[in-house]
Amino acid sequence: MHFFRMILHLLRSHRRSARDIWDTYSLPMRVHLGEIDIFMHLNNGKYLSIMDLGRLDMMVRSGAWQAMRERGWTGVVSAETISFRKSLKLWQRYNLETKVCGIDERTVFFEQRMVVDGEIFARAYVATRLISDDRPLTRDDLIEAFGMPENEPELPDWIHDWRRDNALPSTRRPAWSSWT
Repeated sequence: MHFFRMILHLLRSHRRSARDIWDTYSLPMRVHLGEIDIFMHLNNGKYLSIMDLGRLDMMVRSGAWQAMRERGWTGVVSAETISFRKSLKLWQRYNLETKVCGIDERTVFFEQRMVVDGEIFARAYVATRLISDDRPLTRDDLIEAFGMPENEPELPDWIHDWRRDNALPSTRRPAWSSWT
């Protein structure tokens, strides 16, 4: 189901106004029946999947989606963290806000918020990597492809700490599961 919703949003995003990748994006949304839990509010497991749609909207409207496709690049989420304030209830309207909050040597960081009437209900930080067929992409690759804003956003120290402390070993090294 999520795949079909992504395709629908991909098509809709093509019809929305073009923006710079460094802008803040807002995507009007509504809580649907297939997204709720037994308590009739948005299931906590759905928030991050819905936030995929905000990043997709940003990529399409900024031209990053097309640039990535032309270069054979793909994006993967490497880490996420989310905080909840209030529940989104069935059929409730909200805006999904998305912004690039910074780039380090190899990761693009997004801040995403679910907002109702200007009030944050949930906020997530998402670390993503862009990769090509032959290698992971670097900060220089990203800046060359997408440019850099006049005032580059500076990542807070806690994001660097979170990224470092939360990281699993490289895929080139084993990461055995052991609870001892």
